[in-house]
Amino acid sequence: MYVAVDDTDSMKGNCTTFLATEIIRELTNDLDLIGNPRLVRLNPATPWKTRGNGSLVMRFGKGTGKKTFIGIIDNKKLYCYSNMTKFEPDKDELIERIKPLIEAHHEEESDPGLVISEKKPSQDFYWNGVRTIMDRSVVENEIIRIGAKKFEIGCGRGVIGSVCGMAWRPRDSTYELLSYRPNSRWGTDRIFDPASIREMDHSLSTTFNSWEDRMQKVAMVPSTPCPVMYGLRGDVMVDLIKGHDIIKTEPQDRWVIFLTNQGTDDHIVHNAKVLIPNRSYYVEGTVISKDRHTQGSHVFIDIFTKYGILTCGAYEPSKEFRLALDNLYTGDKIGVMGELREEPRTFNVEKIKVIKVSDRYDKISNPICPICKKTMESIGKDRGFRCRKCHTVAKDPMVKKVDRWIVEGWYEPPTAARRHLSKPLKRMGLEQPVEFVNSRS
Repeated sequence: MYVAVDDTDSMKGNCTTFLATEIIRELTNDLDLIGNPRLVRLNPATPWKTRGNGSLVMRFGKGTGKKTFIGIIDNKKLYCYSNMTKFEPDKDELIERIKPLIEAHHEEESDPGLVISEKKPSQDFYWNGVRTIMDRSVVENEIIRIGAKKFEIGCGRGVIGSVCGMAWRPRDSTYELLSYRPNSRWGTDRIFDPASIREMDHSLSTTFNSWEDRMQKVAMVPSTPCPVMYGLRGDVMVDLIKGHDIIKTEPQDRWVIFLTNQGTDDHIVHNAKVLIPNRSYYVEGTVISKDRHTQGSHVFIDIFTKYGILTCGAYEPSKEFRLALDNLYTGDKIGVMGELREEPRTFNVEKIKVIKVSDRYDKISNPICPICKKTMESIGKDRGFRCRKCHTVAKDPMVKKVDRWIVEGWYEPPTAARRHLSKPLKRMGLEQPVEFVNSRS
């Protein structure tokens, strides 16, 4: 039986992933967990998202097949099974057992939704949920079609995310080991050893988005008052358990490994017919403006695309990534990946692909007269040059080609500034050009 919850967290500190561990703790007293619990990130451009717009999906029944260790709750090892018997728990009974947990963790500004179903929704709901703004009525029709049961509080917006998360059939996937603090520590400063996180990052090549070498900065520990101690992401489950053993922190209450769509770029639409705000795209174009800096240290450029002129921005939190926009010039051909904002209509850049770099020349001096070998004088702006003595003329000044450190390749923000869904270059088998890396020193 599939169980999905969404929209139970808040800026005050609640966390839907923690609620998922509470549901697991309650239901695994008499049921088994089938497969890893799933943390499914949905459209990051949704205007009303709380933080990461994550839906949580679990499957419960009587397990068979391979038994895998995936966490610890209440000092007991948590396992999941690869398969299940034909037995299905009762939907109504599950709702009655889960409702008190949702109510206990409900915050006023959240609109939780719970969906329980033997059958998964159409996978179209996942792709629409991760790339568009979904209409509630369409989701309600799908709930009826698959014979699911639901429970909601407030406007029940979480029902939409629950259906979309449940519909995920992974094409690409990663894992995240989420560890949690004791309730008595919520809202206080986290205690951890940054050097142990650096050691873990350097020891385990399959992890990502944990540590920023250049700034010697931890990226996996949140600053919000939520229950999470840290989130360790990677491609291999056993490596995450090894990493958990290396990292030194304050005492933890529990930890669980989730299967996720993080770091997959599933939110990106390629070859769109039109660009609609509050969605994320990959768009190619030619740079047609110099970089512009605004108050707040944000950087913007304009590119010409098949959709018209697009203003692209890199914001202060992306730090040295802004240098990539700074050093693009008219004529450069690039691809940008990111979110189209509605107001102001700007394209928030998550990654840049430099496809072709244009030649750039700097003026050395006015041209030299070929007869008398003296420097010519300017006739006027854009009117060329002439030699007063010999009456020779020239159109262009003397120039030299400028060496540019922007070269073909992909560029991304530092670790702490990346979105949950954005695929790191590391997962693409790529590195940023050495010219860019060296230019920041």
